[in-house]
Amino acid sequence: MPGPQIVGFGGHDVGAPEYRAIEDWLLGLTGKERPRVLFAPTASSESRDYVVRVYDAFSGRADVTHLDLFPWPPAELRGHVLSHDLVYVGGGNTANMLAIWREHGLDEIARDAWQAGIVLCGVSAGMICWFEAGVTDSYGPQLEGMECLGLIPGSACPHYDGETLRRPRFHELVAGGIPGGWAADDGVALHFEGWELREAVTALPGKAAYRVEARDGEVVEERFEARLID
Repeated sequence: MPGPQIVGFGGHDVGAPEYRAIEDWLLGLTGKERPRVLFAPTASSESRDYVVRVYDAFSGRADVTHLDLFPWPPAELRGHVLSHDLVYVGGGNTANMLAIWREHGLDEIARDAWQAGIVLCGVSAGMICWFEAGVTDSYGPQLEGMECLGLIPGSACPHYDGETLRRPRFHELVAGGIPGGWAADDGVALHFEGWELREAVTALPGKAAYRVEARDGEVVEERFEARLID
């Protein structure tokens, strides 16, 4: 059985042709020829359009289901989640998503799934939720730090090259005391095995991941070129 794995996308246009190779790579992490994928659209208020896009994106490559928590969760929520090989968490409002997850115990179920070797992944909200803290627009466009699930130590920031406020705001928040951590450009996936970053991968040339932390009273950023998958 594979060990704990988490994949966080700084940005991911699911189903777009340029992402086909990285989606194949993601599915391959399960070790299954046709993995069972669970899509969690909680952060987007369970957008039906988003759900359809995910089904279309993985059609023919995986058996996809999605997790509805409205009007209430499935009766056997834990068993339902743990019956999959990969859990993909969509983007949206992280704070709202985690409040709902905690109310229904999905935060602890996600930890159990991770420890059981089910690949946890996601984009934006679905990236930062796995870390101790994240940079989020859940409270408005000004971006704030927030406490997340803490499966991976440190903080995370998505959309690092896609939104102009992300880099300076992440630096401000780290200078202000949130734990240092990882940032990813749009199109970059951070692949963690346990607590350790194994690699950063992308399907888009020139993209990168970053380590941002406070050292000796100043914020230091280190850039890592992402491995290109084609």
